[in-house]
Amino acid sequence: MIRYARTADRPAIAKVVEAAFGRADEARIVERLRADGDAMFELVAEADGALVGHVMFSRLWADRSELYTALGPMAVRPDVQRSGIGSGLVRAGLESAPEFGAVGVLVLGHTGYYPRFGFTAAAAAQVASPFQGLPAFMALGLAAGAFAAPMTVAYPDAFGT
Repeated sequence: MIRYARTADRPAIAKVVEAAFGRADEARIVERLRADGDAMFELVAEADGALVGHVMFSRLWADRSELYTALGPMAVRPDVQRSGIGSGLVRAGLESAPEFGAVGVLVLGHTGYYPRFGFTAAAAAQVASPFQGLPAFMALGLAAGAFAAPMTVAYPDAFGT
């Protein structure tokens, strides 16, 4: 089951994120995004009453009036990875993002994973950011023309950019 995260989920989210990445850095990014008010929304996946996955979508600052979001971190507990939970979280997040006003999503992620959802480095090519030009920097437009013109985005401080 995938649902929006609740405040009570935060300790379990931190455990899932730390386990998935094998370190606490990404869990601290999640905590800081929340603390700084930069989290747009979070989703969690539950299985057998336990939290097994999490994805964060945070706001970006763009040099245009439309709203853009960053996907990540996304984490799945190691013992249930490769079972479709991560894909379910990403798909549910991409479906929810327009409800929060987002017209486009950026991700810095695995080049063998995120293209299955429509993310491409070509779509991000005109986006000036600290990650510009990296193969892992990809974009997905949720509205027509979201990435058709050059733009600049700034990431929340939690990402250390």
